[in-house]
Amino acid sequence: MTQEQFQQISKSIPLQPGIYKYYDADKKLLYVGKAKSLRKRVSSYFNKTVASYKTAELVRRIHSIDFTIVTSEQDALFLENSLIKQFQPVFNINLKDDKSYPFIVIKKEPFPRVFLTRRKIEDGSTYLGPFTSVAKVRELIQFIRQNIPLRNCKLNLTDSNIQKKKFKVCLEYHLGNCKGPCEGLQTQEDYNEGLAQVKNLLSGNLKPVLQHLKNELKEQVAQLKFEKAEIIKKKMEHLENYQARSAVVNPKLGNVDVYSIIRHEDKAFINYLMVQNGAIIQTENLQMDCKLDETEQEVLESVIGRISSLFESHAAELILPFEIETIDDAVKITVPKAGPKKELLDLSQKNTEHFFREYKQKKLLHLNEAKVKGLQLLQQLQNDLQLQELPVHIECFDNSNFQGSYPVSAMVCFKNGEPDKKEYRHFNIKTVTGINDFASMSEVVHRRYDRLLKENKPLPQLIIIDGGKGQLSAAMESIRALHIENRLTVIGLAKNVEEVFFTGDQQSLKLPYNSPSLHLLRRIRDEVHRFGITFHRNQRSRGTFKNELEDINGIGKATAELLLQKFRSVSNIKKASREELIELIGERRTDFLIEAFQK
Repeated sequence: MTQEQFQQISKSIPLQPGIYKYYDADKKLLYVGKAKSLRKRVSSYFNKTVASYKTAELVRRIHSIDFTIVTSEQDALFLENSLIKQFQPVFNINLKDDKSYPFIVIKKEPFPRVFLTRRKIEDGSTYLGPFTSVAKVRELIQFIRQNIPLRNCKLNLTDSNIQKKKFKVCLEYHLGNCKGPCEGLQTQEDYNEGLAQVKNLLSGNLKPVLQHLKNELKEQVAQLKFEKAEIIKKKMEHLENYQARSAVVNPKLGNVDVYSIIRHEDKAFINYLMVQNGAIIQTENLQMDCKLDETEQEVLESVIGRISSLFESHAAELILPFEIETIDDAVKITVPKAGPKKELLDLSQKNTEHFFREYKQKKLLHLNEAKVKGLQLLQQLQNDLQLQELPVHIECFDNSNFQGSYPVSAMVCFKNGEPDKKEYRHFNIKTVTGINDFASMSEVVHRRYDRLLKENKPLPQLIIIDGGKGQLSAAMESIRALHIENRLTVIGLAKNVEEVFFTGDQQSLKLPYNSPSLHLLRRIRDEVHRFGITFHRNQRSRGTFKNELEDINGIGKATAELLLQKFRSVSNIKKASREELIELIGERRTDFLIEAFQK
């Protein structure tokens, strides 16, 4: 979509907050975003000079724009998240998170059980979390069972079953871990009090839990039940120790979310802290794949809502390293300079830096492992082909044509056993007419290495010619003409039988079928086929379109390209209405076009 085309629709875009969606000509969803002012946000893509190639590519592909007005931030988050999850738009930031986070569920049943689950289903149960660590959840479950007497059996404790005395108390009752609701020894109200304590504990609010135990302790002491009082006292000490181990920041902070970020190349690394009642109850590191060269501010604007939704946070304050724009004015943005909030932000930043260092170390380790494997493979290839030098730089050529039309060649480059795509090259054949694979191969090989020599660039140790003795001989003519035959090795790789030919040898070399060296040669050969065929199809299509349209009197190259850009194919142009064509190329050229199509 051009800026002129956008201007025609810009006034129809509302100023209210909402969701905007960009589609291409095939109605494929390209990008989903949310904005406080839809018109202002969408206009920014078209009215400013786009410095990023990726953003320019997005704008170029936009064919239509759709939008949805929302009344609340939650509606916007829900819509944005559901669309991104369902359609995975190619230009949206990808949250690198395929983990299944654990929850603590309070099951919807008489005298509800409390246990760990990874499946959140709509069954009326209460799900607390999600949590970022299974170990942490197991520790919490164990802590709950040690301090809050709840059942963990699977008995169906309906009123009728309890009245019929179908069940007997188990060992957990005698250990003091359960109050025996199965025999009617505990009321539903008393049990619900324990569940309320569980919720307080999981939200970091231990004060009501401790107060409840203090009241129980007084009751037991008043009734002279000193053994039970001692058990309650130990539970209180256990809770106080747990609170001391928790990352308590400052109870006055209340509930806040903290984010820090490091942007590196096409990735972003984010640390998230959830603080409730002054204690950090959740912490997670997340990695993002950025698609549009977004700034740190733009990344956070895009993902904070998704992370908050993922962890079901409803914090009214965000502590961030810089200001961002949100669509909800009720959410307070704080960029602290000192004090407890700044300490929180610094803690989050330390976690982000550690996460980023781990990523770089893993990446370096992976690269080192790949280099070792690549070196071993190249050494094997050197031995199998009896090469004088280790072939760290390999280039491979292939020809392609269609009934003698649009002859092209392709060259791929592998370094250290891996593709070096920035060195791939396409060649339009300039000096050869008709089908002549040998002459075409000679031409492109000469052009490639004549240029490298003139630019004083390094030559490959190994050149692979896709073909048999004829193509190999043609390539060698150019190699000898450039006087570089003693500086590299050229081989031919015959199709189908996959024989390796050397210049001057009568017999071919047949490597074992499962040989790593042959696998590498096949991989390089398949890559040059893929690269060459793609280019050839594009050239052939362009040529076919050009001939059919530009041969029409009054239709020049610029008009033909404009028509194809709009309608994508000659077939679609023929189906277009006269009004559509006039709007695009004018009445006079439209008449020329329709007259030619009717012949």
